[in-house]
Amino acid sequence: MSSDQFDSALDLLRRLPPHSTAANLNRICALAPDLTEELLSSVDQPLQTRQCKKTKRDYLLCDYNRDGDSYRSPWSNEFYPELEDAEMPSERVRKMEVRMGEAVDIYRELYYEGGVSSVYFWDLDDGFAGVVLLKKTTPKSSSEGGWDSIHVFEAIDRARNAHYKLTSTVILRLSTGNEALGDMDLSGNMTRQVEQDMPVQDDGSHIVNVGKLVEDMELKMRNLLQEVYFGKAKDIVGDLRSLQPLTEANRDKATHQEMINSMKR
Repeated sequence: MSSDQFDSALDLLRRLPPHSTAANLNRICALAPDLTEELLSSVDQPLQTRQCKKTKRDYLLCDYNRDGDSYRSPWSNEFYPELEDAEMPSERVRKMEVRMGEAVDIYRELYYEGGVSSVYFWDLDDGFAGVVLLKKTTPKSSSEGGWDSIHVFEAIDRARNAHYKLTSTVILRLSTGNEALGDMDLSGNMTRQVEQDMPVQDDGSHIVNVGKLVEDMELKMRNLLQEVYFGKAKDIVGDLRSLQPLTEANRDKATHQEMINSMKR
């Protein structure tokens, strides 16, 4: 694989519309099959949903529960389609994965009031790692939207504490349209990272620590998105497009300026 090709592919994806990342990624992989594995593990794209055949519960697909063309369900711990000699988490890590999945499922219902969540853990030589996935979409109508959050972490065990490294990515998609205002599409992604040492007494402490890190990061990123995406978009749309006639807008500005001038006297 050429590093120049890989860098060019990433640069191209960054310049294309974010809401079409999945389709554009598939096109690039078809043109350059040698880049497929590296691109799938490097490019964040909206999460896809699949139903567990054994439990009938929905789960999310990502590169961290994929082995070839098969994906592992966090609810049954089985790969679909079935896969022989698949790499599975150890018994200890699997137990933590189940507990974390139950906790995140409650968090999803309380904060998102719907959607789908999934948690996947795997073993490391000096600890373990995992990913917490959350997805919420709005019904298809004149206004559509989607929120995908991907929280990848590492937990390195130390004496009486653990070192956590969390990398969080949020993918936001919003679109609306009507006859009066026309169509608007707002989409993009944001990535943030944090490292922190936290006390650990047992495996249950890892669940609490990771949950706190993810919850705090989601809150910070939601506030940033509200400020950057919605705030800036509101200012730009308000300046460029208005239902108020131009003559009235100019008259209001003149009145506003006159009031300011009178206060300066």
